[in-house]
Amino acid sequence: MLLKFFRLIAACWALFAGPAAFAADPDAALKVPFPAPVAMSEGLADLGNVKLWYWDTGGPGEVVVFLHAGSGSSEFYPYQQPVFAKAGYRVISYSRRSQYKSEAGNDSDTFFAADDLLHLMDFLKIDKFHAVGNALGGYFGLDVAISHPERLRSLVLASSMMGIVEPDYTKAMAALRPKTFEELPLDVQEIGPSYRAANPAGLTEWNARHERATKRAPARLHNKFTWEALGKIKTPILLMTGDADLWLPPYMLRQVAPKFPGSQLVVVREAGHNIQWEQPAAFNEAVLTFIRGK
Repeated sequence: MLLKFFRLIAACWALFAGPAAFAADPDAALKVPFPAPVAMSEGLADLGNVKLWYWDTGGPGEVVVFLHAGSGSSEFYPYQQPVFAKAGYRVISYSRRSQYKSEAGNDSDTFFAADDLLHLMDFLKIDKFHAVGNALGGYFGLDVAISHPERLRSLVLASSMMGIVEPDYTKAMAALRPKTFEELPLDVQEIGPSYRAANPAGLTEWNARHERATKRAPARLHNKFTWEALGKIKTPILLMTGDADLWLPPYMLRQVAPKFPGSQLVVVREAGHNIQWEQPAAFNEAVLTFIRGK
């Protein structure tokens, strides 16, 4: 088992820069170029009340759906698309309402994002899937885990504050970010300092994709995420954050982890709020190891 684990790490690194590059440059993990994408279909899925932009690598493997952050879109997984597809999975992402190429819909005041996700899966004729939610995307993965657990094989919550409504938790989270925090540039809020220093080109590309994402729709949820509700979830869950995440520091995630019975926790070094972008090799290795066991 241990040998298999290390072979998986080596394979993920080789897909990006090769082991020699990492040995020569200890900062190489922060400067990974985009790997060549695999073939995929893409377009607007007509769900009746809205048309959502999506891409889909196809194939017979288990389905992995990436749920983007509030600042992102379906464009935010260039490091994951080829790696997960080559690992044997059918890989999908989509832009939520009003974000990159997706429409607002004719029920923009009453829709639920979790319903959009499930309707897209129905459109693509997918029954069960692994959901990987970054930040705000994790809220909607949790909503599905509570309302429709039969649809999920597993759930990854990466740098997600999860929308938990418990008073002590919300008070502690609010105390982490004074009003002046909101005045910082978004990339300073969300991208760790190591990545910003090491990879200015990658930072520029992240900002460009954020600009294309445009505005996000309301985060309307079916459920209230209380400790009691989280404790009843049966879906296997992996919790992740970066050690430089200003939104969800490791300490706070460690307080939450026991509320999810049987959950796993991973803290990624030198990563901020966008682990999948800043430390793709570590992110991919952790997620692949987790879902392969489910």
